[in-house]
Amino acid sequence: MNAGMDSLTPAEAAVVAGVSMRDVHRVIDEHILPEGLYDVRGARSFRSDACVFIAFYFEAADRLTSEERQRAIAMASRHSPGQKSTRIVQDGFLTIDFASFWTSVDKRLQRLNAARDQVSMDDRILRGIPVISGTRVPVYDVAASVAAGYPIERILSAYPSLNREQVELAALFAVANPQRGRPKQPAGPPSGMKVISSRRKPRSVAR
Repeated sequence: MNAGMDSLTPAEAAVVAGVSMRDVHRVIDEHILPEGLYDVRGARSFRSDACVFIAFYFEAADRLTSEERQRAIAMASRHSPGQKSTRIVQDGFLTIDFASFWTSVDKRLQRLNAARDQVSMDDRILRGIPVISGTRVPVYDVAASVAAGYPIERILSAYPSLNREQVELAALFAVANPQRGRPKQPAGPPSGMKVISSRRKPRSVAR
């Protein structure tokens, strides 16, 4: 990972770090991260390498105290971003290896970049709403179907121009770029889907 090269929104940082948006805001509000890893001027943003330390802070919560985790982060973040020296921190008798966190964050960042790359916006196509590149399929419509729990096979049958990877990346893009207001809910199953059963129970009749 070319750490520090990407500037991420809080939602994107949550995806890359593998934590919740609430946790991402906590690291700023509670001064958990060194200030150089994020920016609060205007909209909040994070350096991509900050996600390594965010992931570490919350994943190691059951093994290390908050003070130990913050001290390890402070020590590791003093080095130049991306150098191997940031991978291992020696704090007295305690040795912390950040390698697994760098690896997992790098994989999630690559997936996020793939999701970004497959989305396009063109005023000539559906008035500029985000669509999956090469199609006229709205990204947030596909993501809403995934969020509603529709099986991937049925989503693919409803959108035959898409493959499984495109559906998964559409859902990821929507999480990293949430729409303002209420999340979009599909009016019903995408066209081509059939409702096999319903869990709706009949109302009891008062006697």
